Amino acid sequence: MFEGFRTETVDVGGARIRARVGGQGPPLLLLHGSPQTLAMWHLVAPKLTDDFTVVATDLRGYGDSSKPVSDEEHTPYSKRTMAEDQVSVMRHFGFERFALCGHDRGGRVGYRMALDHPGVVTKLAVLDIIPTWEAFSRADMAFGMGYWHWFFLAQPFDLPERLLAAEPEKALFRGGSEAIAPEAMEEYVRCLRNPETIQATCEDYRAAATLDYEHDAEDREAGRRITCPLLALWGSRGFLEGHYDVLAVWRGWADDVDGRAIDSGHYIPEEAPEETLAEVREFFGEGELR
Repeated sequence: MFEGFRTETVDVGGARIRARVGGQGPPLLLLHGSPQTLAMWHLVAPKLTDDFTVVATDLRGYGDSSKPVSDEEHTPYSKRTMAEDQVSVMRHFGFERFALCGHDRGGRVGYRMALDHPGVVTKLAVLDIIPTWEAFSRADMAFGMGYWHWFFLAQPFDLPERLLAAEPEKALFRGGSEAIAPEAMEEYVRCLRNPETIQATCEDYRAAATLDYEHDAEDREAGRRITCPLLALWGSRGFLEGHYDVLAVWRGWADDVDGRAIDSGHYIPEEAPEETLAEVREFFGEGELR
């Protein structure tokens, strides 16, 4: 699915991160969402290689990256820790500063990186999310029903792990998954059937409900903001549309925000790859990231 890309596993200290690298030009890091892997970029990444050095990785706990043992605070699966992984990966490839496009959990790693490492992220695109603190703070009945997995996966070990074990892919994929290519879905299922992936996925959501929420709250209290340009894209057939003024929410966190809804469900790069590609190319723009 990634013709012309090379594969490398990078030791970042505490985890080993699998990466696919291809193309030439300014560096662009692509981060996937849950319950997926870097394979979710297979329709977009190869078409970006004429203009960018594209790095797509499996987040820790997902795909073929390692699944470190967690702790009582879920620190190994906080977005702060995941962001540090990706900074180390890009430094390994020779990039101290780079652009970042993240979908779902990858977007949460991206905005955490932009807050924690403000000189590193040159431009940030977030796909189909609002900040974690905003989501929990604004939660209502509709959110609880639509995002039930946030609360289910965050339950203490090992209730969700045991309930997911039989067919995790059927429990975790939401509306729009019928648009996912069979070869990509096969990759997701392969990884999700690994018990370590199931536990790491739960730890990711446990961290979201605790440390990630707390880190966001601390930034709100301190007045820290995202200073790089931010593009927010969301699916017009997803939950965000009609529930939030997405751009207004992000303008509460970032100084320079643009974006729009795309005719898609949640899995934007797979459901609407050409539209995603056009938006990414226009936003990041060759030469602007150097």
